[in-house]
Amino acid sequence: MFLAFFFHLRRRGLVVSMQEWMALCEALGQGLALESLTQFYFLARSLLVKHEAKFDLFDQVFAEHFQGVEEKAASFKDALEQWLEEAKNFRKLDAEEIARLEKLDLAELKKRFEERLDEQKERHDGGNRWIGTGGTSPFGHGGAHPSGMRVHGESGMRSALQVAAARRFRNLRGDAVLDTRDLGLALKKLRRLARDGAPGELDVEGTVRATAKNAGEIELVMQAERRNAVRLLLLMDVGGSMSSHSALCERLFTAAAKLSRFKEFKHYYFHNCMYETLFTDVSRMEGEPTLDVLQCLDDSWMLIVVGDAAMSPYELTAPGGSIDYFHHNEEPGLVWMARVRQKIPHSVWLNPEPEPYWQIPSTRLVRGVFPEMYPLSLEGLGHAVEQLRRQASCR
Repeated sequence: MFLAFFFHLRRRGLVVSMQEWMALCEALGQGLALESLTQFYFLARSLLVKHEAKFDLFDQVFAEHFQGVEEKAASFKDALEQWLEEAKNFRKLDAEEIARLEKLDLAELKKRFEERLDEQKERHDGGNRWIGTGGTSPFGHGGAHPSGMRVHGESGMRSALQVAAARRFRNLRGDAVLDTRDLGLALKKLRRLARDGAPGELDVEGTVRATAKNAGEIELVMQAERRNAVRLLLLMDVGGSMSSHSALCERLFTAAAKLSRFKEFKHYYFHNCMYETLFTDVSRMEGEPTLDVLQCLDDSWMLIVVGDAAMSPYELTAPGGSIDYFHHNEEPGLVWMARVRQKIPHSVWLNPEPEPYWQIPSTRLVRGVFPEMYPLSLEGLGHAVEQLRRQASCR
């Protein structure tokens, strides 16, 4: 969409190479411009201008090309936000009315959605065909449909097959301090002490026995230091319906990350399901292949999964069912969950939702793979830790 800007720069004498331009495109794709014209200006200048003597020329070209853009963008954004704020209230349907709605598979849903995007020219509310709000159309938000696609907005029934929006998530903070002490104390109970490494600690009892056998001549006996032998993997669901629980999850993450008593500790992010990639930086969509992560683990590891397990069952049971419109998963979510559980059998699931909500279809499916599910609370974490200790002792 900025190709005209590229040619404008070159026409005015600023030589921009394709490598520099592709670097700018990649930076935009990672969200580094923060949807701000000012941020885009500094980002483009840093990547495209080779010498500070050219800054003034760049400023002139930038002003010429983007004159009036902010005003147009602001008016469009205001109109869109006003529409979403004034969305038509949805009339709740009874079970019979919902059953009469046409059920679509994901391929047909995406096909019709793209057709509507081409055809639709104006706002719609309360209908059953166009992209809008508060209706029974398969596309929009604030309405209801058994196989719908949510277009932006907040999750209501948590059953959309996909979300047609840029999935902008963020990593959990690791510096949260409120209420982390109690969580840290609960996690400390996971410790399993074992002597490991080179002898560097005096074995008092061994020294006494050796000295006695040596007719009273002192003989020092050294032993390896006792250290925590626990290896812990923490997998965290972020974004979507988990956003409202981010503060609580950040406390747990902070407690685990600051607890230096684990022999090894790794953490990754995912959204709804653990697919072929586990993210190290979800805001930039950077991660490692799930199979590579699992290959480096064995049954000596313990696993804590944090997530609400709330999604469309289609995402768990069908290929290509990912909630992300731009991501196609070759295998169903449950297949990946089963792989993780099989590799690390000593595992528990912490759910931030109240237990009565665990009866929804997707949560029941997840509990078929991770039956040890506990509330994400201090008491629930305590029970989860005890369960992991029991599993480890049985091993």
